[in-house]
Amino acid sequence: MLRALAVLAALSPLAPHAAAQQSYVGLFDLYGGFTYLDSPNLNLDQRGFHLQAGINPNRWLAFGFDYSRSTGHTDITADQLTTSLQTQLGTQIGTLIATGVIPPTYSLVVPFDATTQTFAAGPQLMIRHWSAVTLFVRPALGAIHEDATLHATDPIAAGVVAQLAPSGTKTDWTVFYGFGGGSEFNFGPHFSLRAQVDFVHNHLFSDVLKNGRNTVRLSIGPAIHFGPNRAK
Repeated sequence: MLRALAVLAALSPLAPHAAAQQSYVGLFDLYGGFTYLDSPNLNLDQRGFHLQAGINPNRWLAFGFDYSRSTGHTDITADQLTTSLQTQLGTQIGTLIATGVIPPTYSLVVPFDATTQTFAAGPQLMIRHWSAVTLFVRPALGAIHEDATLHATDPIAAGVVAQLAPSGTKTDWTVFYGFGGGSEFNFGPHFSLRAQVDFVHNHLFSDVLKNGRNTVRLSIGPAIHFGPNRAK
């Protein structure tokens, strides 16, 4: 339900009946709100906060900095690992099954807690044809950082964790790319409610995980606008 409502809010161009353009476009704007990060192929749902700061050189173009931090929990299974790791673990687990140490039905599952941060900067196209709503679209290009704290639930998983992350936590940086956009619902010249969505791809932990992940970020929260008027 949260996902559906946020997507509708971010993407629906709910243009008001009034056709007047915005008479004030502040040079600066600040945003802070709730964010929901979804990586379906890992079954990883994360929640956190999202911050943005922007500058508007004119009424149709903005440049800004974007940061978000979110946390969540999921599991790693053997089929998500790289082919080389699957082969290595398959040999080890096969030997343990053959010697009767573990049952033939054993399935490797390693739960982990993830803390994910995103960093981005770049341009944004602003559509200000209506006084009550602003629409925007942007490329999404930046860096993503994640700390994954692994939790072993049995001795076999403990051995796997010791191989993958001897300290118990594995950290990685990589780039992401995609696109995003949304809507601002204006409550006067200096305050608005911003709803937005970004679709990006990245391949965190490429030394361990076989596939990259497609991630959707949904965010909603208040924004303030101030400074000299760039609408003129």
